[in-house]
Amino acid sequence: MSTTITTPTTPPKKLKNKHRGALVGAMFLMATSAVGPGFIVQTTNFTVQLGAAFAFAIVVSILVDIAVQLNVWRVIGVTGKRAQELANTVFPGAGWFLAALICLGGLVFNIGNIAGAGLGVNAMLGIDPKIGGAVSALIAIGIFLSKRAGVALDKIVVVLGALMILLIGYVAIVSRPPLGEALRNAVIPDNIDFLVITTLIGGTIGGYITYAGAHRMIDAGVSGKENVGEITRSSIFGIIITGVIRVLLFLAILGVVAGGVTLTGDNLAASAFQAAAGDIGLVLFGVILWAASITSVIGAAYTSISFVTSAKTKPRTRSIATCVFIAVSTVVYLFLGQAPATLLIMAGAINGLILPVGFTVILWVAWRRRDLLGGYVYPKWLLLLGVAAWLLTLFLGYQSLGGLAKLWV
Repeated sequence: MSTTITTPTTPPKKLKNKHRGALVGAMFLMATSAVGPGFIVQTTNFTVQLGAAFAFAIVVSILVDIAVQLNVWRVIGVTGKRAQELANTVFPGAGWFLAALICLGGLVFNIGNIAGAGLGVNAMLGIDPKIGGAVSALIAIGIFLSKRAGVALDKIVVVLGALMILLIGYVAIVSRPPLGEALRNAVIPDNIDFLVITTLIGGTIGGYITYAGAHRMIDAGVSGKENVGEITRSSIFGIIITGVIRVLLFLAILGVVAGGVTLTGDNLAASAFQAAAGDIGLVLFGVILWAASITSVIGAAYTSISFVTSAKTKPRTRSIATCVFIAVSTVVYLFLGQAPATLLIMAGAINGLILPVGFTVILWVAWRRRDLLGGYVYPKWLLLLGVAAWLLTLFLGYQSLGGLAKLWV
C-alpha cells in the first residue's frame, strides 16, 4: 500500500532537484536576453525623447511579455519540442523559415550586443569600443568551449543578472525620479509613439528572445504536462525579473532627465548614469552595460543555434556552432562602422516584426493540436490572452513599417 502511494510523487521530486539550477538559469537567460544593451540604449534615447510618457511603453511591453511568455513556455514545455520543430509539424517547412528569421534577427541583434559590450568596456576602462567588444566576444566563446558549457551558462547569467538588479536599483534611488508623474503616464500617457512601443517590444520580447528561456528549459530536461506547475512558476519568475530590471532602469534615467540635465554625446546612457552618481556612476554604467551585453551575446548565440540543431545534435557540435555564430557577429561588427546606438535601436525594430510569425505557431498548437500537447487541456483564458497579444503585435508591426523605413534612411 505504501509503495503505491509514494511512487507517483518520487519522479517530480528528483526532477526538481536535478534541474533546479538549469531552471533558474532559464529564468535569468530569458530576463537578461530581454534586458540587453539594446534596451539600455533604447530606454535612454526614448526617455530623453518622451520623458515620463515612456512609462506607457514600458507597461505595454511588460503586458505583452506576460501574454507571450506564458504561452510560449507552456506550449514548448508541455510538448517538449522546440519552436521550429512545432512549426515543421504544423506547417511543413515553416520551421525552417522561422529558423532563418530567428538566425537572421539573432545575428543582427548579436552585432548590437557585441557593440554594447564594447560601449560598456569603454565606459569602465576607456578602451576603444571595438577592442572591448572583441574581448567580450572571446569571453563568451570561452564559456561555450568549456567542458560544462550548460552549467557555466546558467551560473553566469544568474550572477550577472543579480548584479544588474542591484546596481541599477542603486542608481534609480540616487537619481530621485518623479514617481507620481511616471505612474500617471503609465496609465494616461502624454504622448504615444507606436514605433517606440514596437521597437521596445522587439528589443525585449521579439526574435530569439521569445524562446531563449523556454528552449533552455526543455534542453535541461523539464517538459511534459506533468511539469506544468514547474513550467508556469519558472515563466512567471522570469517575467518578474525582467519587469523589475526594466522599471528600475527607466526610473534611473527618468530621474536624470526630469532633473533638468541635458544629455549629450554619442553615449547618452553613460552621461545619464554619470549625472546621477558622478564618476562612480559612469563606472557602474559600464559594469551594467557590459553585464547586459555579455549575457545577451550568450543568449542570442545559444537560442539562434538551438533553431538549427536538435536534441540529437552532439553537445560539442552545438558548442562549436555557437562559437562560430559569435565569431561571425564579432567580425561583422568590427567591419560595419555603424554607430552602436543606431544599430541597437534598428535591431529591436526588426525583431519586433519577427515576433508575430513564430507566435502564430505557438497559438495554433495551443488551439488546435491537442495531440502535440499529449492530451493536455489548454486553458482558454491563456489562449485568449495570447491572441490579444498577437493582434497587438500585428497592429504595432504595421504601424512601425513607415518609421522603420525612416531609420534605414
